Amino acid sequence: MRYVVYAIIVLILASLGSALYYMVRDKGQSMRTVRMLALRVAFSIFLFLLLIVSYKLGFIHGKL
Repeated sequence: MRYVVYAIIVLILASLGSALYYMVRDKGQSMRTVRMLALRVAFSIFLFLLLIVSYKLGFIHGKL
């Protein structure tokens, strides 16, 4: 489970980096930056839901 979370975080950072690249390269003239940022938001929401479902199913144990 840990490696899945790490992989999704890497995807989030890669999407953020590519959005920055497209923003600098295209100078705001294309929709690629918006698409990459939307993809980053989708990955973030997916990660949040994955963590909640994993906790509810017992894959993640909370320690007090």
